[in-house]
Amino acid sequence: MRRLLTGLTLGLALTMAAPVLAQEVAQEEDRVDDIVVTARRAGAPMWTVERGGNTVILVGAIRGLPRDFEWRPQALEEATGRADRILYPPYARASVGDLMRLLWRSRTITRLPGETTSAEHLSPELQARLEAIMAGERNQDWRRRSFLITSDDLLKRAGLKRGGRDADDVVRDAARRADVEGEAVGFVRGDELVDNLITQPPSAYTPCMAASIAAAEQGEGLFAERADDWRGLRVAEVIENPLDVALGQCWPWGDPTIGPQLRAHWLTALSTALDQPGVTLAVAPLRLLAEPGGVLDGLEAEGLDVRGPDWKAED
Repeated sequence: MRRLLTGLTLGLALTMAAPVLAQEVAQEEDRVDDIVVTARRAGAPMWTVERGGNTVILVGAIRGLPRDFEWRPQALEEATGRADRILYPPYARASVGDLMRLLWRSRTITRLPGETTSAEHLSPELQARLEAIMAGERNQDWRRRSFLITSDDLLKRAGLKRGGRDADDVVRDAARRADVEGEAVGFVRGDELVDNLITQPPSAYTPCMAASIAAAEQGEGLFAERADDWRGLRVAEVIENPLDVALGQCWPWGDPTIGPQLRAHWLTALSTALDQPGVTLAVAPLRLLAEPGGVLDGLEAEGLDVRGPDWKAED
């Protein structure tokens, strides 16, 4: 009799709990859907991926927007305040000693080795194109500058600058105001960064220089064009923009040592996020997400349903 009563009590409890659990699941699904819909109103490229009831919203960010650029960051701010956690890009964990060493070796970082010039490290064809771009320069010091510095100057000639608030700025500010938990996907050690900048030979920057020269040759219009394509969800066009190509080839993403570390941090963090309950909002570089063989291709290859704008270029 005791066993029978126990069984009846347990069955009754489960019967009564089932509607409550079903209601809670439905409410959580509605909450997730609301967050996703709200985030998409921002008009930024973003994708949602679900696994086991857990949701990750991937916001594809680009570095630099025109100062007067108009989009709808308020929607992204609202979605950020309702997310369960935020993922941010990796950061550099540097000590005072790392910074002092960086300053001490600044000449090594900003100048080409010895008394060499760019002509001794670039192919004749690339050097000729660089000469054409720099033809109006009175100061010929650019010939001795490191390719790290020269490539940065070339990208500015292609229009790159900091101005308007980008997706990373918006999410960071909104998460801080709403007190939403956030964390970087990883870090790169400061001593590794300094060693990399000091020891990397000029030849390692050749792909960066080639891409930066190509971008500078097309002029400042690339910057606004890239931003317009980003707002218009024309993801493949952003990835193919010569300015964005150059950013992907230059330090740090294009560096053969640092670049793979940054990608590995993101892949690990996103895989972990798909195992965490609720909604994780991640602000990641658009190129990392949408480039061929990138994060979105990898998630799709795993059999996951990646929902968002098309990111693949037409054949």
